Amino acid sequence: MATTADFKNGLYIEHNDELYCIVQFQHVKPGKGAAFVRTKLRNLKNGRVIENTFNSGVKINIANVERRPYQYLYNDDMGFHFMHMENFEQLSIDRNMVENQDLYKEGQSVEVVYHIDSESPLSVELPPFVILEITYSEPGVRGDTSSSTALKPAKLETGAEIMVPIFVNTGDKIKVDTRDRSYYERVK
Repeated sequence: MATTADFKNGLYIEHNDELYCIVQFQHVKPGKGAAFVRTKLRNLKNGRVIENTFNSGVKINIANVERRPYQYLYNDDMGFHFMHMENFEQLSIDRNMVENQDLYKEGQSVEVVYHIDSESPLSVELPPFVILEITYSEPGVRGDTSSSTALKPAKLETGAEIMVPIFVNTGDKIKVDTRDRSYYERVK
């Protein structure tokens, strides 16, 4: 049993007889009245994000989860297919349990989060950064900037589109932050 003081982003909890992942939380201490914790929770069954407020110090149940290493193989009408890195078992996961679907590249390492009590997969998580190649981007023209952080759209090898700085060209490999789908740096 834990309390609201143990909240952190990515923590899996049991709330109203369902499993949720804490997306965001904020501890609030108003000038008058008791402190509370404002949270955004993602339901692991349907993927919806709800807002909920907990009184400070309330006891919560932390879900027993385990992260297992998998490799992304491919996706089709049945969902996304992964292979366990140690025992080579294959696993098919429904599309709504997979975030950032257009950032997955064949052969990429991922972590599948399992609920230990029911031995069922809850979600699939990419590493914080992935390296992808740009397949198309308009050339950047000098003097095209109205500010120091000029961005342009770029299409990646997986089909995803993100905004990149104007000095990045077609064929460059870049590191993409999977948490907010943003350009991080160019890779040589």
